[in-house]
Amino acid sequence: MTYWYDSWMDLLAHLAAFTATAEEVSFSRAADRLGIAQPLLSRRIKSLEAHFGGPLFDRSRRQVAVTEFGTSLLPYARDVLERAERLDQAARSARAARTRGVGVPAHCAPVALAGVLRAGTEHGITLAVRELPPQQRQSGLSDGSLAYALLRVAPERATFQVPLGLAAARQLARRSLHLEDLRPPRGVAGLPILTLEEDEVPYAQDRLARAAARAGLPETLLRPAGPAAAALADTLAGRARLLCAKPFARQHGASWTPLADPSLHRGYEVGASESHGETGEVPQWLAEALTEVTR
Repeated sequence: MTYWYDSWMDLLAHLAAFTATAEEVSFSRAADRLGIAQPLLSRRIKSLEAHFGGPLFDRSRRQVAVTEFGTSLLPYARDVLERAERLDQAARSARAARTRGVGVPAHCAPVALAGVLRAGTEHGITLAVRELPPQQRQSGLSDGSLAYALLRVAPERATFQVPLGLAAARQLARRSLHLEDLRPPRGVAGLPILTLEEDEVPYAQDRLARAAARAGLPETLLRPAGPAAAALADTLAGRARLLCAKPFARQHGASWTPLADPSLHRGYEVGASESHGETGEVPQWLAEALTEVTR
């Protein structure tokens, strides 16, 4: 098969110019109907005539008339355009019907996640939430395995923030916590501060390390938590403190005190994939629903 147009869309545009002119019996009215300039419409028709090897319109009369040659081709042109429209409708239906993955942090509130799923159903979209680490949520948008995701960003440029604090076995006698308050006395090892996978992103780790150094905390006090269940067990046993959000601590029976430094809090924005037909834009209703899942 010989492809004589640069793209399928070019062919459709030329056939649309042909059929619109035949139906309107006017170059100017056809151009208005298609929303293009008349010279462009004329060029498209001449391109078709050059390829097919014959005139589609008789331009010698005051009113444009379809030639016998053009009349023989017109039904086929209409058929191609109708098939293209059905193909486009099928593609739109397929996009609407398929399940879209939404990447969220681990340990989100189930009630809020259910709200995200219900919001999708109300807007004719089937959503599937997937609890993933920050790096996998970002890569999922890039490779198209996720349609939407909550992305970790610096809190000062985030759409919304989630305050971080320290979970402990006993309530600290403070309304908010500065890291220097945790500096152990000379000769005392001090309790380790465990960080969950959600906070093990490079910029967040660097900020926490610098803040801890300024506060005079030993570098060895900051440790990755590993499995969340084991970290919580160490925290509830009084053997560690856990850096986390308030709902996570309270859900598991730990006390919680917020960090006073807002630059150490979690920042989020909702991202969208541009793969597999996604627009790269996040619907407002989905953004609003996702802001609730980490709180």
